[in-house]
Amino acid sequence: MGVERIAVLGVVVVVTMVMGSAWVIAQEAAVAGREAPWRIHTLFSVECQNYFDWQTVGLMHSYRKARQPGPITRLLSCTEEEKKSYRGMELAPTFEVPSMSTHPKTGDWYPAINKPAGVFHWLKHSKEAQNVDWVVILDADMIIRGPIIPWELGAEKGRPVAAYYGYLIGCDNDLAKLHTKHPELCDKVGGLLAMHIDDLRALAPMWLSKTEEVREDRAHWGTNYTGDIYGTGWISEMYGYSFGAAEVGLRHKINDNLMIYPGYIPRDGIEPILMHYGLPFSVGNWSFSKLEHHEDNIVYDCGRLFPEPPYPREVQGMETDPNKRRALFLNLECINTLNEGLLLQHAAYGCPKPKWSKYLSFLKSKTFAELSQPRSVTPKSLQMMEVEHTQTQEQANDPGTPYPKIHTIFSTECSPYFDWQTVGLVHSFHLSGQPGNITRLLSCTEEDLKQYKGHDLAPTHYVPSMSRHPLTGDWYPAINKPAAVLHWLNHAKIDAEYIVILDADMIIRGPITPWEFNAARGRPVSTPYDYLIGCDNDLAKMHTRHPDACNKVGGVIIMHINDLRRFALLWLHKTEEVRADTAHWSRNITGDVYESGWISEMYGYSFGAAELNLHHIISNEILIYPGYVPAPGVKYRVFHYGLEFSVGNWSFDKAKWRSADLVNKCWAKFPEPPDPSTLDRTDENALQRDLLSIECGNALNEALRLHHEKKKCPDPTSISSPVRESPDSILLSPPNQETASEVTTSRKFGKIEEISTLIRSPDLKNKSRELSQPAMAKETFTSMRFWIIGLWAFSIFVFITVMSVMLSSRKGQKKKGRSFKTKRRASHSGIWEPIGNDRHLRSAEIA
Repeated sequence: MGVERIAVLGVVVVVTMVMGSAWVIAQEAAVAGREAPWRIHTLFSVECQNYFDWQTVGLMHSYRKARQPGPITRLLSCTEEEKKSYRGMELAPTFEVPSMSTHPKTGDWYPAINKPAGVFHWLKHSKEAQNVDWVVILDADMIIRGPIIPWELGAEKGRPVAAYYGYLIGCDNDLAKLHTKHPELCDKVGGLLAMHIDDLRALAPMWLSKTEEVREDRAHWGTNYTGDIYGTGWISEMYGYSFGAAEVGLRHKINDNLMIYPGYIPRDGIEPILMHYGLPFSVGNWSFSKLEHHEDNIVYDCGRLFPEPPYPREVQGMETDPNKRRALFLNLECINTLNEGLLLQHAAYGCPKPKWSKYLSFLKSKTFAELSQPRSVTPKSLQMMEVEHTQTQEQANDPGTPYPKIHTIFSTECSPYFDWQTVGLVHSFHLSGQPGNITRLLSCTEEDLKQYKGHDLAPTHYVPSMSRHPLTGDWYPAINKPAAVLHWLNHAKIDAEYIVILDADMIIRGPITPWEFNAARGRPVSTPYDYLIGCDNDLAKMHTRHPDACNKVGGVIIMHINDLRRFALLWLHKTEEVRADTAHWSRNITGDVYESGWISEMYGYSFGAAELNLHHIISNEILIYPGYVPAPGVKYRVFHYGLEFSVGNWSFDKAKWRSADLVNKCWAKFPEPPDPSTLDRTDENALQRDLLSIECGNALNEALRLHHEKKKCPDPTSISSPVRESPDSILLSPPNQETASEVTTSRKFGKIEEISTLIRSPDLKNKSRELSQPAMAKETFTSMRFWIIGLWAFSIFVFITVMSVMLSSRKGQKKKGRSFKTKRRASHSGIWEPIGNDRHLRSAEIA
């Protein structure tokens, strides 16, 4: 009886599959008979993972069931290593795309970028892309319910159709102003995209570049900017699409009816033609979440399907509301279509016929075929949204002008001194909310670069070093700043409208924006450098035709890119000019107390700007030196720790750390500032001053800590390490004051604020030395341990040698006096064995 039943079931399965195949062929013939006036191509992007393989099976199966016109192509992004073990090449028509999951330039791991990168690669390299009129772009985690025909949905050239992604709030706030010149064209769309091929060709490179841009803008990953509840920048690709489309002038027809998330309730009279199962959904006690199957190899596990949901008959009585009941049926249709696709895929792999079950019988039944038959859009489904772009109050007050793009730059050299400053500045940049990107201008000789280890500390533009002037031979590293800016302008692709120029020895505390400080073309913003008295005397008259336009400024500069392009060469030339004017280096002319010409670069800036009549807006609210008393109520945006500052017995002077390699020595950091709770609160001005000083010191140490974590430094608390050091113990000793003074004097290696180590009071000198003693003691202790280990090893060696000599002598005596005793042989030297009342060293192999 059992055999007969199995035979009957086998016949039923075969007949069902034959009938199903005939049905598919008939439907394909029907589609072929309905000739499309234009050519359609459907695309979706995946990676070489089990997670995407079962999604591919579901999408491909629904593509066939829904009778979607035209070919479909899977854009498969894989590394060469992944391809070696990948099993799913036959799951769909495939176009292989180089993986960008790990960005080739930045090293950022962001697999979602493969979507725009894959589309761009397909357009550029696929022959199929040359024979297409319309493109439908889907995600892998979708089920197609009916034909998606762009022109029937209302798509036009220049007016793509897309589904509504209402959570992309960045289209309505500063994020759009920062990343597109046309924020008014930013549409909150995604998921389903249907557009003309010409529009896609214009959009694709911008889609990719804007994705990279938003991904790098970590300062604006917050939920209040992006709508991303995780604040991780994961939806950067979606914003890349919206901002890219705005840049090329595409205005979407937005439809909120064509696509539905299982679990959502469809509107009355709406027939969705696409299901996007990106979110968990449930029916009664049954539920499904794609994330629970991230590593699931269900495609290759014969006979295994996703957990079966309730049957339609059971669902019928769950809900009385017809639309809620429809929602439950859509949930069932989604998971059942996935399982049906898996069942057919297993059969295609030659898996054994699955055992009969009620659920398998249902999937092959006429009932399910009718429930999942292709759907057509209804008139209501084709109704487009009337989208009104909301405005912030700031936009309403100043309509029409988006925020300009900003790029922040700073200049450094190939040395440990600048490396720890770079770590501090870049860390603070990401925390500050500063818009745009940041670039380090790194000035190094070829020889320096060969040994340099800090290439990955910041996005970097490499610049030939001018520390030693190529014509005059003058040693003046400060000239690298204007030289580097000029080189960057001439060699880098820059799309920013405003440039913010900082020094490396700064910590950013908040955004430095042209709109807040009223920078404009012809009106740069900077901070006061009142000691540049040369602007008020004969120095300005000798070096600029417009001495009245000379502004005593520096530190932070906000300048329009067009002004900077005109100005940069003058900045360099005026720096060379002032540097060569050794006759006017005196303090009464320059304000330089050391009369060394070190501040020539600062005068080069002021005189160069005066030549172009660039009158600065001078703001006292951008920058503060730690150790200075802050003005009440001012929220300073930048710490400039160029001068020594102290709190009680603790002090910090950057010049003392010139040769300390805090970046490459794991867990190295500066001495900890005092706890704010220990401060004297009787003097409010002193309290606020000290709080800012402590904040600056802590910011540098936190940046170093995170850098060491990123480097994967060994856990300092791990007991497996043979030599344990706690983070607190690795406080590198700065060079002593005499060394710092010698370097500063002989090589003029530092700005005026750095050279202040020469006039430090004896008390501060003693305090600084006291602070370094614990670190020195620990390093001395470490050295002593190596000596002790060496002495111990040497002692053992001497002991073994002496004992060997003594035993050899004793053995000779035994041969003379006790030759009648039995001789024993041993196999391993160094093991003692008793023989009678004596002990002999075993030194030969036992026979």
